[in-house]
Amino acid sequence: MPARLQPLDTDSELSPFAGLDLLSSAVILLDGELRVRYCNPAAENLFAMSVRTCVGKTLLQLLGSPPALASAVENALAKNWSYTGHDFVVARDGTEAIHLDCTVSPIDKPPARLLLEFRPIDQQLKAAREEREAVQQRANQELIRNLAHEIKNPLGGIRGSAQLLDRELASMENAPALKEYTEVIIHEADRLQDLMHRLLSSHRGMQPVQLSIHEILERVRRLIHAEFPGVRVKRDYDTSLPEITGDREQLIQVILNIVRNAAQAMHGEGEIITRTRAVRQVTLVKKRYRLALELQIIDNGPGVPPEIRDRIFYPLVSGREGGTGLGLALAQSFVQQHHGHIEVASVPGHTCFTLRLPISRGGTGDMK
Repeated sequence: MPARLQPLDTDSELSPFAGLDLLSSAVILLDGELRVRYCNPAAENLFAMSVRTCVGKTLLQLLGSPPALASAVENALAKNWSYTGHDFVVARDGTEAIHLDCTVSPIDKPPARLLLEFRPIDQQLKAAREEREAVQQRANQELIRNLAHEIKNPLGGIRGSAQLLDRELASMENAPALKEYTEVIIHEADRLQDLMHRLLSSHRGMQPVQLSIHEILERVRRLIHAEFPGVRVKRDYDTSLPEITGDREQLIQVILNIVRNAAQAMHGEGEIITRTRAVRQVTLVKKRYRLALELQIIDNGPGVPPEIRDRIFYPLVSGREGGTGLGLALAQSFVQQHHGHIEVASVPGHTCFTLRLPISRGGTGDMK
């Protein structure tokens, strides 16, 4: 049995490939037998495999045999020229297939013979979509904020007048019957004032501190266990994650809103998984970060209704009867204030909210 191949030493200052770790594009180096000798962090993220898992595998084992890629590799080896394969599909374990372009370049740095650079075709489309969604969210939030301000003042007047009327009724003969109406007015005014307060609360300033995401997840788990005893919250933590900088109360609210929505959608019976991982070389809000936190909240409930899936983070959009549609809108607003991103993938029986927050605060600049 052949000895397991070792990765190339990219940490050495003498290594010609030391700079590949910093690239945002995915890079793999192959030897003459088309076995992987190195992959950079962007490739680890793209193919959902660690460098130790990748090294030693053949290209066929790693990516299958897309004809466009196979042709580009054969031409690069045979003619010692660079070739590009377009739009081939790779299926990653546990995730949806991705469409890629790949440039194959011959190199003379033994044992590496070929350098493969992968570019997801949908990467720019995804970035553009996220930017459009962010602009739409800001417009929606500003509209709701202005509307809340316009409603708040007359609502206070309605409540005050109802209180005065309630006091006047004390001297009237049919007061008990009429007081019931004033109590309804006051109760509904209070409910609307609470709604207005929640609509405006997303604009308060952050109070950042160093915190552990697992401490927050444990607090949310205890709250959900008390409120929904029939819901099992399973933990899948990467305990090696460093602390992040964030607003404790905002992050508690983000996670609690998502987990509580899941518990309510499952009618208090089901399973929720909270999973934390570290991801490297990640783009968040058009900035590149060397290290980020990925939090996934997964439930086995009925899923997000298809008709609202694209609008699930909009204010006042809810898939639950009686819901206000504010929980996820506030969650997205708070995540954006942390320079992070939130998205959802949902089918019946499996809904996954994915949050990514920067761990290293310094981005490497705006993407063009």
